[in-house]
Amino acid sequence: MRIIRDYTYVSDADSGASAAIGNFDGVHLGHQSVIDIARKQGDKIGAPLGVVTFEPHPRQFFAPDAPPFRLMGASARAHRLEKLGVERLYELKFNSVLSSLTPEEFCTKVIAGGLGLKHVVVGADFCFGKGRAGSVSDLEHFGEKLGFGVTVASLLEGAGGEISSTAIRNALAEGRPRDAAEMLGHWHRIEGRVIGGDQRGRELGYPTANMSIDGLHPPKFGVYAVLADVLEGPHRGSYHGAASIGIRPMFGDNKPNLETFLFDFSGDLYDTPLSIGLVEYLRPEMKFENLDALITQMDIDCDRARAVLAAP
Repeated sequence: MRIIRDYTYVSDADSGASAAIGNFDGVHLGHQSVIDIARKQGDKIGAPLGVVTFEPHPRQFFAPDAPPFRLMGASARAHRLEKLGVERLYELKFNSVLSSLTPEEFCTKVIAGGLGLKHVVVGADFCFGKGRAGSVSDLEHFGEKLGFGVTVASLLEGAGGEISSTAIRNALAEGRPRDAAEMLGHWHRIEGRVIGGDQRGRELGYPTANMSIDGLHPPKFGVYAVLADVLEGPHRGSYHGAASIGIRPMFGDNKPNLETFLFDFSGDLYDTPLSIGLVEYLRPEMKFENLDALITQMDIDCDRARAVLAAP
């Protein structure tokens, strides 16, 4: 997959795609449906499959001090899109210039002129241009005028209603990772590099890989059964584990992070990229009377996580 970040400098080899357009936070089943339609349209016209998205997320750009809401960062999103077979990722820088384009200018300068897209696919609720003034009917009008095809995809619904990034955030905030996974079509994953910690886990007999969750929507604090993928290095592979998300009240810390204990693993993972999939919420974050009580609970947590992950 090739990543193109500047719509004003696109080679002939990277133009002419059939592309889905949106923010694709989480790359849930609704997003996947839109991408699949773009794939099928591309097959009909002999165009590569593309995705047009924005970085930072427009919501971040307009409200930089708002609480974190993203389900995944840019690199995690790119990994997921590549797994779906996306050949061209147009990850456009969302700034004052792009945000000030009118709907017609966006279609003229970005879709038709800059990226040279042959076909675009959007959800039925898609809005674009300055002030979100452009509708799907406007997109269809400009597509006919400028020479690119447009398909409007119906919004996808699951057992619990419309599938959306908001519904997934709510499920995670309530400690329902399996419900989130049903809407995502995959386990909700937190990706990042292992950062240095205080090594308390090692002293307790449970060495953990620590990762930052800065900028991400925080799932419910507590302990989870997880599936861990080590993405690079000599320990590359998939592992079962137990993870804690929270502020570590036992030790007076207050910056949320993710700490993962990999079962049956030995090795150094510092600065290694990991992907941690949340499978089941086991218990809330707790403060214990002493370290012995904490270790006893960690033993219980790991036994429960092993049982959960061993189940078919």
